[in-house]
Amino acid sequence: MQPKGSSVPSKEEIYSHEIWIRFANLKRFDGMGSSWKLEDHPKLPKGKTIAVVVLDGWGEANPDQYNCIHVAQTPTMDSLKKGAPERWRLVRAHGTAVGLPTEDDMGNSEVGHNALGAGRIYAQGYKCILPTVQLDTRTLQAFLVGLINFDKNSLLKTSAKLVDLALASGKIYEGEGFKYIKECFDKGTLHLIGLLSDGGVHSRLDQLQLLLKGSSENGAKRIRVHILTDGRDVLDGSSVGFVETLEKDLANLRENGIDAQIASGGGRMYVTMDRYENDWGVVKRGWDAQVLGEAPHKFRNALEAVKTLRQEHKTNDQYLPPFVIVDENGKAVGPIVDGDAVVTFNFRADRMVMIAKSLEYENFDKFDRVRVPKIRYAGMLQYDGELKLPSHYLVSPPEIERTSGEYLVHNGIRTFACSETVKFGHVTFFWNGNRSGYFNPSMEEYVEIPSDSGITFNVQPKMKALEIAEKARDAILSRKFDQIRVNLPNGDMVGHTGDIEATVVACKAADEAVKIILDAIEQVGGIYVVTADHGNAEDMVKRNKSGKPELDKSGNIQILTSHTLQPVPIAIGGPGLAAGVRYRKDVPDGGLANVAATVMNLHGFVAPSDYETTLIEVVDN
Repeated sequence: MQPKGSSVPSKEEIYSHEIWIRFANLKRFDGMGSSWKLEDHPKLPKGKTIAVVVLDGWGEANPDQYNCIHVAQTPTMDSLKKGAPERWRLVRAHGTAVGLPTEDDMGNSEVGHNALGAGRIYAQGYKCILPTVQLDTRTLQAFLVGLINFDKNSLLKTSAKLVDLALASGKIYEGEGFKYIKECFDKGTLHLIGLLSDGGVHSRLDQLQLLLKGSSENGAKRIRVHILTDGRDVLDGSSVGFVETLEKDLANLRENGIDAQIASGGGRMYVTMDRYENDWGVVKRGWDAQVLGEAPHKFRNALEAVKTLRQEHKTNDQYLPPFVIVDENGKAVGPIVDGDAVVTFNFRADRMVMIAKSLEYENFDKFDRVRVPKIRYAGMLQYDGELKLPSHYLVSPPEIERTSGEYLVHNGIRTFACSETVKFGHVTFFWNGNRSGYFNPSMEEYVEIPSDSGITFNVQPKMKALEIAEKARDAILSRKFDQIRVNLPNGDMVGHTGDIEATVVACKAADEAVKIILDAIEQVGGIYVVTADHGNAEDMVKRNKSGKPELDKSGNIQILTSHTLQPVPIAIGGPGLAAGVRYRKDVPDGGLANVAATVMNLHGFVAPSDYETTLIEVVDN
């Protein structure tokens, strides 16, 4: 289905970027009109209190000792699976089901909650390999048309693709954001800070490579890259290869007269990339290395740094300690100083907001910055539209419109959303289409419970599951809300630590929280929907092609800290669920995006026609 007035774009339109602007700013599809009014469901009543519970990182896999959900005592989730098979099923939470390019792409919390809330599949994290040479007109046109056609709704609503398009067309260098930082190129240094990875979740190496090349061609004479190693969205240890690739690119720039080097680094979970103000110490460690040029570890080059720190500290890429690169005199080669330009090149917002605040805010009290250089700072995108942060950015951010939350509020559904800090943004910002704040403050209440800080999550694996459940229970019993939406982060956040014993405890705690919520739904005669956003805790080891655990050179099991490709459960029930409601059998490949229409039905409404189809049907007795 093409939007009104659409046509095959000409090469002139593509070069001028007009096609992107026209497509990205469309407000509705053919036949949608401007009304928010939803049609009443012909068989399902309104007025039922509905609890929507998202178990983060809770997939379905074969039972074995590395399946922490299987090992843990989870009587509540077990009862949902075994008690009513017609009201329990699996849905896809990875690959094309959540807008990722291939079935080899793991889902994640952000794309998962986007799909759950939007009810449609939006292209996410597109891993295209862009050419590093000047594109001819015909090639560029074919590339951009391919990007446009990739999204099933003919709308490009993804941060990664926005960046791809801006880099491929060269328009990124003509925008106000780049012009703003370019003012520093004559006398200052361009600093690029971000995740060095090809995971396609927060950043992509090929985008950094193009940004380096394009910046040097557009006036940057001195460039410093501050790398953050991954090991979370990609295999642990892959940082070595990424550093080698980047060093080759920088060497090529130096051969062409550009002073380009890696200046500092550290692991993403220990340096810079904290989110939701969980632990400002993470950002401070990045500030000290990147801005002050100070770190506990100093090396002459980044490859030596990564290899040495991994070996001597027995740590993985995620938690690599901060380091700086120094010259032959022991002086840091790239601290950020007055007159410099800084770009954070991650395209995903959540783990860039905190560093953006530290770089941009004049009044800042989260930690002692010691020295605050006068710089020109821009994000790859604007990471928070409500805060207008950062105020300068290279590419305009996307926003998913007409989400289920916005529709339901317009149709009188009072909503309560709650999680702890590390996942609060997922049941609000990402659920609502990458939008901060309320749709209608008089109809909504969002509650954030502070996460533990200063420790890794395996130290306190129960996290705040009990507190979240109690807040949800109180909201349900108050009868003030029609929908109570929560995220229980335990399976994902503890699973990422690779601590199997702690992850078992985490799964048990999440199950106990689900019981508290379901008991409250029972008391008010309501309905529950229990699902997940992606897999993690159900498989904690790397596996070979035959499915057996992989061993390292010493014969030890290789722990898996990333998400998985497994499907996730969705269970419905409760005393308020109408007789005859069951899962349809004609949606075998249903995914997370089908959940929104399902929840709308349970609220007594028919979903918009362009939403992914509902998972349920009502069979007359």
